[in-house]
Amino acid sequence: MSCSKIFSGDLPELTYEVIKYFRNDKSTLHSCILVNRLWCRLAIPLLWEDPFSFRTVICNFIGIYLHNLNDDDLKSKLNQHIINNNSLPSNTLFNYVKFLKYLNIFDIISCVEMWFTIKKSEPGNDNFSATDFKRLIGISLFKIFIENEVNLNTLEIEISSIYYYTYFNDILEIILQNTNFIQNISNLNLYVNSSIRFSYDIINNEYMLIKNLSNCSNTLNTITFYNIDFKVVINLDKIFEQLNVLESVHIIHCYSLKNGFDQFNNLTKPFKLKSLIINELSQIDNSLQLLLQKSGDYLENFGYTLGILSNLSQNRQLLDLIIKYCENIKFLNFFGSESHIFYQIFNIPNLIENIKQNLKPYKK
Repeated sequence: MSCSKIFSGDLPELTYEVIKYFRNDKSTLHSCILVNRLWCRLAIPLLWEDPFSFRTVICNFIGIYLHNLNDDDLKSKLNQHIINNNSLPSNTLFNYVKFLKYLNIFDIISCVEMWFTIKKSEPGNDNFSATDFKRLIGISLFKIFIENEVNLNTLEIEISSIYYYTYFNDILEIILQNTNFIQNISNLNLYVNSSIRFSYDIINNEYMLIKNLSNCSNTLNTITFYNIDFKVVINLDKIFEQLNVLESVHIIHCYSLKNGFDQFNNLTKPFKLKSLIINELSQIDNSLQLLLQKSGDYLENFGYTLGILSNLSQNRQLLDLIIKYCENIKFLNFFGSESHIFYQIFNIPNLIENIKQNLKPYKK
């Protein structure tokens, strides 16, 4: 009986609980919106939480977002000069922008590039180059998100290509000018391709964004640093002191670790470090030992890259610190060409015995 009520739409709250299980199954969610009005109303918000990760409908959702554009002049240019006619819908059934929960800046830029390539027509008499238009579209999307007061859950700042440098800088500046845009985020992921040299402007804008995290002091609970050079990120201790609900910090393949460790060790409140995946260390210093002593009870994921000529005594010292301070490890991995020697020489079974109640089996 209850099943028939669910599928007939008599119990919307239960129907929604069922549909939520398909949150990451875009094709099934798309099928759900075709069942009836109720299912459509329940599935659409889930389908539009993170559309930029869903590339197969890229030609549609960019144009749907741009429907919310208040700049009539830009709309006219898009339709008449660069973008094929009727690319921007005249009306939409929902305010899709309101459903947005996840934003990855690199994904947005990539989507704009792909959408523009598909939709562009022969060059008109406009004064804008294709690059100018693509930048303008990216900026316009963020202005639309801000004007519609999008309630973001996750923001990912992924700076991985120098080709998109100007996009990143423009978008970061817009966010900095409208810091309320990030006031409700729960998750912040920062990734920078360390092999690329960026100008002072983009590094400064990224740092200023981190400095403004106090705006989300009561919502931000997870921060991930990936490939970040802590040498150019200062005053983290002062910033973190203002984050009242921070529960999880992940440091993955970052650089100038001592600079970061020293800042985290200055915190007066608990530093809930959940992941520490590090490259080869030149030495095991007091800053790392103090960090593990301070945050070892929270640490769940640890990984270490072994060099070609690993320092065995240093590796032994690192293992001893993990055994001593990190009893709640769930994921443990040692990378590199000498990892098999490392496992043979050191008493890895003893380490596993100390933490085996928490370790989970690796599944491919």
